[in-house]
Amino acid sequence: MSGAESDVMVVAGILPLFYRITPTAVDEGPAGTATRNYVAQDSDGGRWFAKAYPVGTDLDAERQALALGQFARLGGIPVPAVRQTLDGELIAAAGGMAVSVTAYVENAQTAEGGLSGDRWAAVGETVGRLHRTLTRHPAGPPRRVPAREVCDVKGARQRLDRLLALFAKRPPASGFPAWARETAARRLDALPAVAAMVKGLPTSLTVQTVHGDLASPNLLLRGQQVAALIDFRPPGHRSPAWELGRIVLDPRTVLAEPKWPTGLAEAIAAYRSANPTLPPEELLAVPRLAAGYMACSVYPLSEAVDAPAAVTPELEAYGRNRHAAIAELCERLTEAEEVLHGLLH
Repeated sequence: MSGAESDVMVVAGILPLFYRITPTAVDEGPAGTATRNYVAQDSDGGRWFAKAYPVGTDLDAERQALALGQFARLGGIPVPAVRQTLDGELIAAAGGMAVSVTAYVENAQTAEGGLSGDRWAAVGETVGRLHRTLTRHPAGPPRRVPAREVCDVKGARQRLDRLLALFAKRPPASGFPAWARETAARRLDALPAVAAMVKGLPTSLTVQTVHGDLASPNLLLRGQQVAALIDFRPPGHRSPAWELGRIVLDPRTVLAEPKWPTGLAEAIAAYRSANPTLPPEELLAVPRLAAGYMACSVYPLSEAVDAPAAVTPELEAYGRNRHAAIAELCERLTEAEEVLHGLLH
């Protein structure tokens, strides 16, 4: 029996023992970044999504993340319901495996194909409602922090210097590692321009409890509407304007949609209607925040040295798209801000 088959059997045993779910079938599901995922069908025809956490996972943090999603769900946000164990726990552990179970989201696809059409407004509205709901989270109310904490150019220089020093020890000859090294060097050279761009941000920015990992794989769409938000991270205060920009200005969207400044305006208009408390100057800063944050990040360039086994063809393509999107955002930043200025003032 292979390891994968053995894991399926463990999951199939956990479901009736801890969740009173009698599975008629358990199959491997969509791959997770760090988890193994399974889809189970029960005797009533219902389907469940089971997430198995690797050994060494901080399960307390994962419980907090699941609880945050359920807090958002209580506020009317489309988040799959977590199935609690018979003891009322969010995660069950048995047979060397820890598992959480949520309702399966039917007939949905991730947002990795990009935003277009009515999806811009649908995503903006959902994220606006999410952020408004999370202002009431027990982790604490929104507060202000210096903008440099969101776009940390000094920290970026340190991270790039470290990465280039690691590459220098074992210079890559070809492939993604070689591209990553060259790109890191170009990013380091571009940091003065990034610092100048970041100076255009408001002096301080709002931070609050947010989703924490609102990337395209964690946004599920059904047609032109949002089907679900999944894979929250533990409660932490970050910029809601940054999180909005992260999802609506995903590199794949920016590169595939020539009219992205117009789409961005549609998303922000819908966001503002759902969450009118975020100051207009922060909404105006969304494209600058998105460009600045990506330019200051070393992901996924760092994976070439920190986690080579995680470098897949999909990650390589994403890394190249992300780098190209920084240039596109910077080149059309004035255009995007002019469109938003007309909307917000």
